[in-house]
Amino acid sequence: MTGTGASGVKSAVEWLTSVAPDPDACRWEWERNPHGVALLPAGRRWDVLILPGGLGHPTLDVLNRLVDRPGPVLADFGDARIGFFVPPGTAARWIGTGVRSAGTGTWIVVPYPGRSTGGVRWLVAPDGVGTLNDASLLELAMHEAAGQLARGERESAG
Repeated sequence: MTGTGASGVKSAVEWLTSVAPDPDACRWEWERNPHGVALLPAGRRWDVLILPGGLGHPTLDVLNRLVDRPGPVLADFGDARIGFFVPPGTAARWIGTGVRSAGTGTWIVVPYPGRSTGGVRWLVAPDGVGTLNDASLLELAMHEAAGQLARGERESAG
């Protein structure tokens, strides 16, 4: 996160809650919620591309090799799904088998940055300045990860 400690978390919280219908009420509730999660609308500052965990983790590994620091990435309970924050509008244009998307008109469960929850968690927390995953690079990383997975399956079968 940008900054250190509490200042980095504060800027990430400000950036995330800025999309809420009432950012101050959202932040107040979120900070006091024992589950440490908030429901936030997608499609304003970001969309989310949601990959199955088996593809999402290798995709994040590839993305980490392509960029210094990826944009925000979420994992759900049990890592069954991995969500990559991408620029708004991406969900409406995305065509990909097995990839779900959250854009305008959808809401996502978001954990409080820097706080552990029992379910959804940040694999890459927001930096507080709005850095997102580049959709083109994410697509390349997904193709590379899928290729690696396919090669691994062929090697284990042969």
